[in-house]
Amino acid sequence: MNVLTISNIKKRFGDKEVLKGVSLSVPEHSVFGFIGKNGAGKTTTMKAVLGLLGIDSGEILVADEKVVYGQTKTNKYIGYLPDVPEFYSYMTPSEYLKFCGEITGMETKDIKRRSAELLELVGLGEEHHRIRGFSRGMKQRLGIAQALLNSPKLLICDEPTSALDPVGRKEILDIFLAAREQTTILFSTHILSDVERICSDVAVLNNGRIAVQGELSEIRNMRTADEFSVEVERSEDTAKILSAFSSICKEVSPTQIIFQNHEKDMFNIMKFVAEQQLSIQRIERLEPSLESLFMEVIDK
Repeated sequence: MNVLTISNIKKRFGDKEVLKGVSLSVPEHSVFGFIGKNGAGKTTTMKAVLGLLGIDSGEILVADEKVVYGQTKTNKYIGYLPDVPEFYSYMTPSEYLKFCGEITGMETKDIKRRSAELLELVGLGEEHHRIRGFSRGMKQRLGIAQALLNSPKLLICDEPTSALDPVGRKEILDIFLAAREQTTILFSTHILSDVERICSDVAVLNNGRIAVQGELSEIRNMRTADEFSVEVERSEDTAKILSAFSSICKEVSPTQIIFQNHEKDMFNIMKFVAEQQLSIQRIERLEPSLESLFMEVIDK
């Protein structure tokens, strides 16, 4: 079952067409990475899913119910974490969740139970200080707890790790993995390593269209070329290889070259290295990566 289905949606701002027929499906209990360059249309798509932005054509279904701009009935199925969540800084985490539960009509006993569960999930169970003293990472974790308070079918997060340090990013990603048991997670990002770490499914948005989507394991195998890395001892040897194989090589450091093409090119380079008596540190085949696929897609 798909929790979210987007069918051929288009959106124009003035003379600029931002979404040019976006279609994607988010399976239940998946962690779905929605990736693309800045300005690709990720936030526009998410605002449309939330019913906060009207679309020019197409259809959006959340839990099989149609999203209608300005009539946010489908938002009862959605929890939302913006890239910069805001809070009442004089409250404690439990006070803030109690407030959120009350304004959405939850019963007191459910608020208390759910708040305790979620604060424990996000690592704030023993935190009783005012929110004003929280770090960015702590605020992101509290934002996730708030977004999950009503047990949504779909959790939407807009660039949740972009402003965090490596420790903070790891904490948020670990929370997403744990929350997957309770909900489906859709998060936009341009940090591809985060996607590779936790996502089961992915879609790449480029120039207003979905360029590729599917299970991450399948996406990795969509690379059209093999990649090899050659590492030499001297930078002058790098120059010799680049000169001889300029059409298939790219320099990534003064002593490392990556080239992509058919396996026969690997043997040609090894032959060249032997003939030139170049000093090689390492030659290895690189596994297909999401980053390499992403670069292929956006360069087309």
